[in-house]
Amino acid sequence: MPLQRPLRHTGAKKAEARTQFAVLPWRVVDGKVRICLVTSRGTRRWILPKGWPMDRTTPAEAAAIEAWEEAGLSGEVDHQPLGLYSYRKLIGEDAIPVIAVVYVMRVIDIADDYPESDQRKRKWLSRKKAADRLEDPELSHIVRHFVAPVG
Repeated sequence: MPLQRPLRHTGAKKAEARTQFAVLPWRVVDGKVRICLVTSRGTRRWILPKGWPMDRTTPAEAAAIEAWEEAGLSGEVDHQPLGLYSYRKLIGEDAIPVIAVVYVMRVIDIADDYPESDQRKRKWLSRKKAADRLEDPELSHIVRHFVAPVG
């Protein structure tokens, strides 16, 4: 079931908004669910891996590609979105509104060498600690209330 709160998408017309696809990568370590966060390249804030739509890929596949490129993670992606959050992304001098769709990925493989390994840090945290490190309240809510699928 999606963990959705109302989006606070203000100050822009619907036609101006862009879409990105994010992935919430998780695994179980010593019986506890851990979430992987990465740093953004520009501000070095902790975020979920995410990126723009890609030709000939589903949104969930695009999210999985971002998990690989930004964090070196691969696994099983749920094609049903977990939730949405909104934020403003700086592109040049403009802050454009973005709606990010979050997909869940159970991580199976973790690589040491991946495309953006020299540009980002990766960290595994409990749901609570991961949620506390995220600046966006909508995304923090999604991560804090995520329940890993059983089985």
